[in-house]
Amino acid sequence: MTRVRSRPSGRLRRACAALLLAAGPALADETCQSPYMVRITGVEDFVYVWTLGVEGLGDGSDKLVTVDVREGSPTFGRPVHAAPVGGRHEAHHGGFTDDRRQFWAAGLSDSRIFIFDVATDPAKPRLVRVIDDFVEKSGGAAGPHGAYALPGRMLIPSLSNKDGTGKAALVEYSNGGDYIATHWLPTAEAPNGAANAAVADGYGYDARVLPRRNVMLTSSFTGLDNYMRPLPELMKDAEAMKRFGQTMVVWDFHARQPRTVLHVPGVPLEIRWAWGPQHSYAFTSTALTSQIWLVHEEAGGAWRAKPVADIGDPAQLPVPVDISLSADDSTLFVDTFMDGTTRVFDVSDPHRPKQIYEKKIGAQLNMVSQSWDGKRIYYTSSLLANWDKTGAKNEQFLKAYAWDRKELTPRFSIDFTAERLGRPHMMAFGARSLYAN
Repeated sequence: MTRVRSRPSGRLRRACAALLLAAGPALADETCQSPYMVRITGVEDFVYVWTLGVEGLGDGSDKLVTVDVREGSPTFGRPVHAAPVGGRHEAHHGGFTDDRRQFWAAGLSDSRIFIFDVATDPAKPRLVRVIDDFVEKSGGAAGPHGAYALPGRMLIPSLSNKDGTGKAALVEYSNGGDYIATHWLPTAEAPNGAANAAVADGYGYDARVLPRRNVMLTSSFTGLDNYMRPLPELMKDAEAMKRFGQTMVVWDFHARQPRTVLHVPGVPLEIRWAWGPQHSYAFTSTALTSQIWLVHEEAGGAWRAKPVADIGDPAQLPVPVDISLSADDSTLFVDTFMDGTTRVFDVSDPHRPKQIYEKKIGAQLNMVSQSWDGKRIYYTSSLLANWDKTGAKNEQFLKAYAWDRKELTPRFSIDFTAERLGRPHMMAFGARSLYAN
């Protein structure tokens, strides 16, 4: 088997420009939140949007924006609050603590983590703490890529390290913000007991847990030296273009021990575990090759990964960036950045997905979040500040739709540039009912 650090194929090299636009998704979806976390099974009141600041636009700061999504409210479909963090930190992903009282939001450029109190007043989250020593405390991890709730803890996958390369780690904190442990992803040189280590590359991206099988799954992207460079400059650097991950790792979750490395070429990004009590499988999508991959447990207990469907026409490089699996495991939403399109697949047979719907949402498209009941779908537009489209195609929006399993019907749309808010990236849901007692 070819080591993943070898030179990509001609097709992959031609796809690199499109790949660079695929760094934005993850941890945005109510149905894709941690199973350890309190969830909204009714109707959400608010959507929190972690937003990149734009110089000269409003206060220019990264901020957590609250949007009122209560039907009948006088401010329905409008931003009602913004909590700036001061400066621009490449606002990216985040997540709630298991009790959902705090929202942790990460910045990719300087590895800062911003902790918001969302329980005291769910309409007006308040910044209560900044973790500014992530690199030092973790032993050199950098580029925190969101936050994933564990019991009493937050798991933070990194994209990089203090040297700016793709060697990444999983970092644990207490809910109070105290550092606990660092777990480096396996490499061929330091496999840490993982099988199939010859393909291990150490890259990180997403991390998700299937508790009943004691399995954690991680995916891979690229390091800080790549994801923070201007797109045209990076595209011209042939050596840099080789440095993208093409692996997923199956872990013993309780031991935090990597078990086996799966070769998933094409840069696997978001991980979405099935929710069914007998469903031992997850989906991901590959940015370069525009495919849906299935990671599943076989009868003997071994885990395998295989491509199960194309997303649009891979030759046209639609670049899948975010996916969302419905709570009943029957449908998978897939967003593609380059053509601004969302596609829906019937995945009731996970080994044979079938596309059943598609709709163009905008000139560019990034994240998708759906409500637990599957009736409301939200989309945002921004990937990375240096990689978003330019000119008239640089649309920056939050769009909301109703979904009846047949058609997406518009509910509202917010132009974040016109509102002078910035570039909307990830979404999370809020509800007053969570804190009623």
